[in-house]
Amino acid sequence: MNRRLDILDTPLQGLKVIQRKPVGDSRGYLERMFCSAELQSLIQGKNIMQINHTITTKRGTVRGMHFQHPPHAEIKFVSCLRGEVFDVAVDLRHNSPTFQRWYAEILSAENHKTLMIPEGYAHGFQALTEDCELLYLHTAPFHPEAEGALNVVDPVLAIAWPLPVFELSERDRAHPFLDTRFSGIHV
Repeated sequence: MNRRLDILDTPLQGLKVIQRKPVGDSRGYLERMFCSAELQSLIQGKNIMQINHTITTKRGTVRGMHFQHPPHAEIKFVSCLRGEVFDVAVDLRHNSPTFQRWYAEILSAENHKTLMIPEGYAHGFQALTEDCELLYLHTAPFHPEAEGALNVVDPVLAIAWPLPVFELSERDRAHPFLDTRFSGIHV
């Protein structure tokens, strides 16, 4: 098989960076965004059930930190099609050695990276440029009753956002802070 996707480890177990390898010529390029055969070790027999597309117009805007509780937990593949984002995943898995640790990757149209976020992780991002366009592939459809979220400025997480956090939706601003009762997600 002609592999067009390299799977790279991160410091957090199960969280992967996928380096896409476009093939181009003077006309432009063709880029594989997803291939179930190449990514089988990550999706473990699951299918892509929903694809979402977002545009974030203002530099500095933060969206997140969202996740779904089991039985609707999902694997997400996040790619930036335009602009540049600081893409963050937080490990929320119960008894994980990296519980409540975060990892961030710069995603952009130019670097051809995708962040693969496993079940049991929260996800969010900050727009580093104007007009950021993201594509999300999900292994589960959205279930509002299963939705969970964390506050992006939670001091327990201490996410080092590269820009001041000034643009948040009211919904994201109202997400809870972690306390000692939170023991993680059982996936």
